[in-house]
Amino acid sequence: MVDRVGDDVLTTLAEAAAQDDPLTALAATGRLRKELERREAVLVRRARNAGTTWAEIAAVLNVSKQAVHKKYGGRGLFGGKP
Repeated sequence: MVDRVGDDVLTTLAEAAAQDDPLTALAATGRLRKELERREAVLVRRARNAGTTWAEIAAVLNVSKQAVHKKYGGRGLFGGKP
């Protein structure tokens, strides 16, 4: 897990995304998507720092190696070390 406090945030957002009011649910869904994308980026960085290959990361994300490298292999994530 990334962190326990973050788990509470995900739980709260998931519950809000299930609300009957469509605008409330949509707002929560957008925030949930952003939080999940942030967490995925953190975990990809941690995996790469631990020596995991792009192919291994792609396999667990069920995408191509090229797709995961394009999304996370740029300068922003690794400071210029793709």
